[in-house]
Amino acid sequence: MSGLGILCPGQGAQHAGMLALLDAEPAALAVLAQAEAVLGAAPAALAAGPELFTNAVAQPLICAAGLATWAALAPKLPPVRVFAGYSVGELTAWACAGALPAATLIRLASLRAAAMDAACREPTGLLAVRGLDRRQIEALCSAHGCAPAIVNDHDRLVVGGPRAALPGFEAAALALGAQLTPLAVPLASHTPWLAAAVPQFAQALAASAPGTPSAPVLAGIDGSAGFSGTDALRTLPAQIAQTVDWAACTDALVERGCTVLLELGPGSGLSRMARDRHPELAARSVADFRSLDGAAGWVARMLG
Repeated sequence: MSGLGILCPGQGAQHAGMLALLDAEPAALAVLAQAEAVLGAAPAALAAGPELFTNAVAQPLICAAGLATWAALAPKLPPVRVFAGYSVGELTAWACAGALPAATLIRLASLRAAAMDAACREPTGLLAVRGLDRRQIEALCSAHGCAPAIVNDHDRLVVGGPRAALPGFEAAALALGAQLTPLAVPLASHTPWLAAAVPQFAQALAASAPGTPSAPVLAGIDGSAGFSGTDALRTLPAQIAQTVDWAACTDALVERGCTVLLELGPGSGLSRMARDRHPELAARSVADFRSLDGAAGWVARMLG
């Protein structure tokens, strides 16, 4: 049986025009208005501003964009089998599944960003590594004071650590034939350097009392399915300082019967990685289309 999975992206692909498809969508504009009330600035202005890649702007803005897109798309789509989100996108996924209201989502995303910014006592960063397997990368991390942050596929990982340690890791990885890409994320998210952010975010999340999702939400740390607010309380704080196993999430989408995946954007990285790992999947991003109706029509055709 065919099934639809919804993907919520994390940081990195945000851009000035990321909200353009939502201009004529009342349900989306209502979410963005709530975001503006929380953030004190219009999301479109923040998207076009100079601080787009800072945590304080990027995390709540990406969450707002994802939920606004979903609010407009949901009535046009069949029931969802599974939601999944990458990094801060996991928070968006819980909101898209109905477990968190819009204003709460934006407040939590802002608090998450602030807690993460305050957690690091030294500059840290992230580096995408392609061409080495997890065992090789873990050995290099151990030797150079870094840590695996995200597992995207068997030979595609993200490594995080102190900026002073990353050049040594880079040199050793290049010597083994790796391809490296510095990421536009100013912190070593999903590594032990963010451990101090976990308790603060966990406390705020618990006070927000997440509800029951309309469909399972996958945990970034291991791909397990969350069916209750209690599951959100366990997985959302943990992933701030633990390795995200996105490869396990992608596998779990298939195992739970998803044959069609729609990424909410901005960007199309998650749908592209899903196709690379599971070529049998029909996976696209809203960003690939000129309208939300176009995206919904594609989903309908793929599901038959």
